[in-house]
Amino acid sequence: MFVDVAKISLRAGDGGNGAVSFHREKYVAAGGPDGGDGGRGGNILFAADDNLSTLADFRYKRKYAAENGQNGKASRCSGKSAKDLVIRVPRGTLVREAETGRILADISDDAPVVIAKGGRGGWGNQHFASSTRQIPRFAKSGTPGEALEVVLELKLLADVGLIGFPNVGKSTLISMVSEARPKIANYHFTTLTPVLGVVRMGEGSSFVMADIPGLIEGAGEGVGLGHDFLRHVERCRLLLHVVDVSGSEGRDPIEDFETINKELCRFNPELGQRPQIVAGNKCDLASEEQLARVEAYFKEKGMAYFPIMAAIAEGTGELINHVAAALSTLPPVKRYEAEAAPTEDFSQPAGRGFKVRRENGVYLVEDAPWLHKIMETVNPEDYEALQYFERVLQQNGIIRALEEAGVQDGDTVSIYGFEFDFIS
Repeated sequence: MFVDVAKISLRAGDGGNGAVSFHREKYVAAGGPDGGDGGRGGNILFAADDNLSTLADFRYKRKYAAENGQNGKASRCSGKSAKDLVIRVPRGTLVREAETGRILADISDDAPVVIAKGGRGGWGNQHFASSTRQIPRFAKSGTPGEALEVVLELKLLADVGLIGFPNVGKSTLISMVSEARPKIANYHFTTLTPVLGVVRMGEGSSFVMADIPGLIEGAGEGVGLGHDFLRHVERCRLLLHVVDVSGSEGRDPIEDFETINKELCRFNPELGQRPQIVAGNKCDLASEEQLARVEAYFKEKGMAYFPIMAAIAEGTGELINHVAAALSTLPPVKRYEAEAAPTEDFSQPAGRGFKVRRENGVYLVEDAPWLHKIMETVNPEDYEALQYFERVLQQNGIIRALEEAGVQDGDTVSIYGFEFDFIS
């Protein structure tokens, strides 16, 4: 099954906590703090893999998490940083933030792209020693890794997109001019997945052609397979529009041409401005009057038109030579740039939310798991450690929130079971 859209959850690894430790060795008095730093959490990267052609694997696994960094150890030993998690996707996959639709990356090049960053490791207490603080009994906890939901959207990388109504001969044409071997039969929607073929023009010269299925009237609103495959036309530098000049399906080729172009514009107005070449297929089944009428129509519109019989490769050589010449004058395949994140309010560090409420005369600080991790590294019996903890409360707005909630000197404040009397 061809799958070109998938939604998955990502969670980068948390940084390891710094260690609180003091050097202990025979004949060495007052060895001093030697707590090591925590290791970095693993990043989540996306990389292009040319062996993949769909996003089907993401239908079965939707949650991806990198490893956490290890905690610091004694003797100034830093914790081991976690390995990065590399997620492989087909070349041409867009990664969007699910909540906002913002483009995070276009996985079209060989270089992997970091989508979710792992947390930094916390400092061990060796960093907090000074001439006035010789026995620091606290360390910093690691920061959490980034967590987000993303939508993966595959937009095929092709130079030329074959468009047209079903059963006009697109699959036959791509099978005759490239090594692609799509299923060919005399009924609608024979092709249910986009087919890529490399057209070789000689040594060192080639281009990629894509047979885009499922385009009928209403495709711009998703009728048939419209929305499923119109997205794959968006990257194409040139459109090769195939029409059935014989009208063997009971349709008029000129009306077919106008209908498909209306659907392209409806889906994305930019597609209406994309360069097009027209191939009139099944000429052997059309009358002389019909052939002349269709050719005159496109000549009047100033469009390049080539009558062909794809089944026997009649006229395809001249057509492909013209396509290659046209491509040499066009810009490269479209790449999407990552969109900047919206302006954020930095008054409170990201991921450091909390709530303050009063219950039975006690002010409770809750919903702050990041604060709980910090408290695990602080010795409440050490004066300097408590000074450090107070600075954390000040810098993250908790003291201000308590004051806004009405706390007074002497009132009790409770943070995850640690209670103290508030003093302004």
